[in-house]
Amino acid sequence: MILTIFCWLALILFFGLSLWKAKQFASLPMHGRQDLYPIPLESSEKHAYGGSYMEEDRWFEKEHKHNNVAMVIDMLGEMLFIKKLFVNQNKFWWISYALHLGIYAALAWTVLLFVGAFAGMESAFGSIVYVLVTIAGVVAGVLMTLGTIGLIVKRLTVLEFKNYTTPQEMFNLFFLLAVAVTGLLTFLLNGCNFTYGYAITYAMTRFQALSEVCAGSLYPVANTGILYLHIILLGLVMIYIPLCKMSHYVGKYFTFHNVIWDNRPNLPGSKVEATIIKESSIAPAPGKNWSAPHYQPAPAPTDEAK
Repeated sequence: MILTIFCWLALILFFGLSLWKAKQFASLPMHGRQDLYPIPLESSEKHAYGGSYMEEDRWFEKEHKHNNVAMVIDMLGEMLFIKKLFVNQNKFWWISYALHLGIYAALAWTVLLFVGAFAGMESAFGSIVYVLVTIAGVVAGVLMTLGTIGLIVKRLTVLEFKNYTTPQEMFNLFFLLAVAVTGLLTFLLNGCNFTYGYAITYAMTRFQALSEVCAGSLYPVANTGILYLHIILLGLVMIYIPLCKMSHYVGKYFTFHNVIWDNRPNLPGSKVEATIIKESSIAPAPGKNWSAPHYQPAPAPTDEAK
């Protein structure tokens, strides 16, 4: 029963901490505006050559419209295919994309398991779901394993990455690798099926002890130490991800909308002006002053200067 409660706790904390992280990003002060182009918010014609609304005559008197369709397409390209990494460092793209695609498959695997827990394995729909669960689970385990090993090797051998790789980044990769490897081992030891995943979600949705579900005839599971190790590691990584730099799945929205694409005009009486005035008057908290020289109090004038 402790494992069932732990699984619920991990799931709740993942979503709760992700929302807390989003709130943190949303409360940050306005970034240093630079108006760098091209951005997909502009019309298709201007976006093609890096133009902006400021090219138009008396642009400050006109309504500024966003190209929402192009914005969604650009976001999907980055979220689903990591487009910017492919454009700028395509020789390393496949390694990183393997890991990310494996994580997407793991998310799909989790959702499908909950669907399967309600649909069962006896019905025609349940059989289809089980096939999809198997495909998603194998893809997740294999791609996450290959992706993490590839990124570990890259950060240990490629000088341009090795120089700024931190211990935490290596820990993150080995943590994900441990989750993927124990998941594949559990799959193999369980007769190459994911009945253990069904047992977990069945125990969670019925709030039953996991050991009782595993011992039953509905979802027979090989009771191994690897199984419980995998469940614990999977739950811990779900809690850990929103707390570390891997929470960039939350930060990307704010990076694009509040930094890269934020080209709202700073006009008299606008929200941008009001935000700038408000935030420029906020004094830093005691002991949290910026170290930049231009942010320090002006030195007292010397006698000679007087």
